[in-house]
Amino acid sequence: MLLAAVSTILVACSPETEKGPQHTGEDARQLTAHDGTMTADKRAEAKSAAESEATTTDSSVRWDYVALGDSLAAGVGARRGYVSRYAQQLRSDTDARVRVINLGLSGQTSSQLLHSLRHDPAMQKALGGAEVITLNIGLNDLGQASSSYESGTCGEPQNEACLREAVNMVEENWDAIIEEMLSLRSTNETIIRTAGFGYTQRVGKVFKPYVSEATSHIASAAAESGIPYVEVRLGGGGMSEDGLHPNDKGYGVIADRLAELGYEPLHPR
Repeated sequence: MLLAAVSTILVACSPETEKGPQHTGEDARQLTAHDGTMTADKRAEAKSAAESEATTTDSSVRWDYVALGDSLAAGVGARRGYVSRYAQQLRSDTDARVRVINLGLSGQTSSQLLHSLRHDPAMQKALGGAEVITLNIGLNDLGQASSSYESGTCGEPQNEACLREAVNMVEENWDAIIEEMLSLRSTNETIIRTAGFGYTQRVGKVFKPYVSEATSHIASAAAESGIPYVEVRLGGGGMSEDGLHPNDKGYGVIADRLAELGYEPLHPR
């Protein structure tokens, strides 16, 4: 589940003036989690297609690219998500043959991803053999808390206790997720990149400090671990009609920003 959207209020990097407290209810709906629009069969089909995607290079260099995350990693909302676009950039920029293993799961929270990293042998095996890893996670954690806020059951003080708890959970889980990833692959031998939440939304007065704090922590945790990070903001032209997920243009922006980080330590040699 990804954050529900009211595009007129919460469009990332929108040039519009931030709305005031009178729009709190709309801000909460923007942060409400959902299951995405892609069925399980379609997700499986998309993953299978990505994994078997042919390359046009004769290079003997072969990389496994494992993508972790929620519906943004899965590519919901567009014909092609940022994972397949980033893989294409990898091939073009490095001449490597790239096999994509997209483990993005629509609706996934940071706690669920951490559990899989610790207990899913298939995920551990895929990561253990990866030359490239990308990660985005956390929007659904905040989305679930926003539902409680909107219903008035978030807890005191000022009906914001659950928002604080969600941010704390995201921060703790990000630290643990990075630790688990680095126990399987080192930044000295793997291209590990993250866009944090995937893209960072513009929010109103109530939610802004919580989103900002979580984003700042993710950036700091990535930097401390030597993982290049980009904070992506999308204008209205980069969002799909559901107002939740990027469209093809938006996913292209995410992929481009990741590619701008370069491909060290594997390229250039």
